[in-house]
Amino acid sequence: MNDRAPSAPMPPGWPARIRAVAAGELTPAAPKPSATVVLLRDTHDGPEAYLLRRRSSMAFAAGMYAYPGGGVDPRDADAELGWAGPTPAEWAARLGVDAPTAQAVVCAAVRETFEEAGILLAGPDAHSTAEPRDWAPERAALEAHELSFAAFLRSHGLVLRSDLLGGWARWVTPEFEERRYDTWFFVAALPAGQSAALEVGEADRVAWLTPADAVAGHDAGRYGMLPPTVTVLRELLPVRSAAEALAAAGHRTVEPVLGRAETAGDRMTVRWDGYDELTIHGEFPA
Repeated sequence: MNDRAPSAPMPPGWPARIRAVAAGELTPAAPKPSATVVLLRDTHDGPEAYLLRRRSSMAFAAGMYAYPGGGVDPRDADAELGWAGPTPAEWAARLGVDAPTAQAVVCAAVRETFEEAGILLAGPDAHSTAEPRDWAPERAALEAHELSFAAFLRSHGLVLRSDLLGGWARWVTPEFEERRYDTWFFVAALPAGQSAALEVGEADRVAWLTPADAVAGHDAGRYGMLPPTVTVLRELLPVRSAAEALAAAGHRTVEPVLGRAETAGDRMTVRWDGYDELTIHGEFPA
């Protein structure tokens, strides 16, 4: 009797691409540096995470629930960037990269959270955050790449608050995927007085969900999520507040997690080391 847990379904495009990479017929794309933020707010039932359902027209992860985030902009490494909190060098040691890359990744995390969710992890000094206001024109200019985040901060006398972020994880898209990302995951608490956007250009729905409700919904097939998204939520299940999540982040090791494929005839297995619950396996004839 086989008591092995049932496998998650294999996305339809994976088998052919897995075979092509294994045969040397397909060169893996270079992963694009990216950052995403699990924004948390406290409730009587514990912390809730802000999730966006990506529009079905999106080229990557269409219809999936995700956190605010996106690719690093080269200007995120701008030397003129106003900064408070742990330095880029300190973040470099935390994230396992050099200081310019660390600055760009942290800046991308704050910028994308502002662009997509309207939450600004920045303030006039190292001890406060910006007063709530309508930032729609600035967010649109940032999203259109008409404005750098450094220039935005300078024009409003603000500094990026890197201390409001906690480094949580780093996931790299498998080599056989068409679009690949090297993504750092951060956690952050919703700043007092700020409200997250209810409408987001790249999403057709936003939701605040406790990790338990989000994971249960994913397991029941109601919420589609990529492996890193649901894994982070599972890791947040024991956390009782946003502050506790930030404290827990300080004890985590941020190392790359990469899904790898194995083939044996028609049988394929995709596994992520240390995350057996994500394993996908089955027979996939050519």
